[in-house]
Amino acid sequence: MSDPFTLLLEVQDHDTRIDQLRHRRATLPGRAEMADLDTRRRDLDARSAKVRLERDEHGARQAALEQQIEVSKGRRAELQKRLFGGQVAAARELQAMDEEVRHLGRHIGELEDRELEVMELIEPLDIDLRALEVERDGIDTRRQELLVVVGQAEADIDALIEAAMSERRPLAADVPADLLERYEMLRTRLGGTGAARLVGGSCSGCHLALPAMEVDRIKKAPPDGVITCDNCGRILVR
Repeated sequence: MSDPFTLLLEVQDHDTRIDQLRHRRATLPGRAEMADLDTRRRDLDARSAKVRLERDEHGARQAALEQQIEVSKGRRAELQKRLFGGQVAAARELQAMDEEVRHLGRHIGELEDRELEVMELIEPLDIDLRALEVERDGIDTRRQELLVVVGQAEADIDALIEAAMSERRPLAADVPADLLERYEMLRTRLGGTGAARLVGGSCSGCHLALPAMEVDRIKKAPPDGVITCDNCGRILVR
């Protein structure tokens, strides 16, 4: 069996590689663009909702005016039929009906003018809504393209991670359980590096030099003893 501390360094190398791959996966360039697209989509949806609300309010006004126009036209047509149908002979009644027809004509004209004003307000809103829809479709199309690209990149990285983990497992299995447990605890606490090599008089984990007396003590320590860096607390491998 290989020296447990040498094995531990190999485990550390694999863990570092796995951490790097996971970081690469989490920071794929496409993710940032997708996040930007999602922000733009939310803003666009908010703008669309505001324009749609205003357009619907004007649309409701137009519909109400159209209904009033239809009712007034129906009433006028009914009066004109009676007025010119010979059914009414009394002059006063004929005069009253004629005045009402004239009044309805003016009223219909006013309603149609108001309807035209509303339609002029609606037209630019419809143009805005169509433009927003085109922009939304562009965002959605680009996001779908990125999903494919990011998904493929994730699959490729996941395969590399799995390969690294497969290589790590037998190495970790040969490291004494208590040493591995201590390493894992330190790795969690110290940003992913729980074991480092002593290079010269420095710890390769924190890159700080140890006092000469400490280096001498470490060199004279038993080979199976667990040595830690006085500066960072990582397991030092001689």
